[in-house]
Amino acid sequence: MRVPFLVLAPVSVFLGYATSLVSALRIQYLDLFLVLLGALLAHVSVNLFNEYHDFRRGLDVDANSKTKRTQFSVNSGALLENPDAAEAVHYGAIASLFVTTLIGTYFIVSQGLLIAPLGVIGVLIILSYAPRLIQHPVLCLVAPGVGFGPLIVIGTHVVLTGEYSVQAAIASLIPFFLVNNLLLLNQYPDIAADRRIGRQHFPIVYGERKGIMLYGNTIMATCGIIVLGIVSGIFPELSIVCLFPVGFAVMIFFGIARHGISLFRLLPYLGMNVGVTLVTTVFLGMSIIYG
Repeated sequence: MRVPFLVLAPVSVFLGYATSLVSALRIQYLDLFLVLLGALLAHVSVNLFNEYHDFRRGLDVDANSKTKRTQFSVNSGALLENPDAAEAVHYGAIASLFVTTLIGTYFIVSQGLLIAPLGVIGVLIILSYAPRLIQHPVLCLVAPGVGFGPLIVIGTHVVLTGEYSVQAAIASLIPFFLVNNLLLLNQYPDIAADRRIGRQHFPIVYGERKGIMLYGNTIMATCGIIVLGIVSGIFPELSIVCLFPVGFAVMIFFGIARHGISLFRLLPYLGMNVGVTLVTTVFLGMSIIYG
């Protein structure tokens, strides 16, 4: 399930909850709990599907291969140690997605079709990410950000308020950019193993240096969204605090560009990148609530 990574879903739900507080007269906290549960199970499902499909393709990132697994690797390697569990993992992925779909269906029945488009897109991403999207460098790049950005943030807002929101849509761009960057850098240690099983993500297709430049451009876009949000009044002035953790992403970019992407030099930046993603999103949510 990649439990340490599951914190991403609650953080995105928190941002959607924050924008909801601005426009909702009252929050139904049972609905908030169901949204959180659905987001967590959706994340669990896509992780389990990814583990299963990588195992079936023959991914060989382990202690005995040329490519060493890190705590940031997209695949955990658990099935390499327990191959008999493959079908259980597959069924777990299906069960998690089924419960997520039940929760989405409940909201459609109780609140109408407003949430349906987001739910359908989410299910399609979960089902197609490991077997299909991973073969397309651009779709593979943006799918994680779409899931943890617009789908979860806007979806949370719609469920809690019954309407779409410009603020929620703009706010969702922050986790969209940051999560895309998170997955982008996490792909670097596993490039050799991913290439062997036919993955076609951005660093493999367009090159490692172009991936680093894309990381830098995405950070600039994140800063631009924060500043424009404040200037336009969509975000409160307090949201300027979000630029502080994003500043560490600038350090990551220059560090990687200067020192290269050898595994030894890359690992500290990967950890810092996780912190940037989580802290920036939480800071934005808190600034919306208190600003």
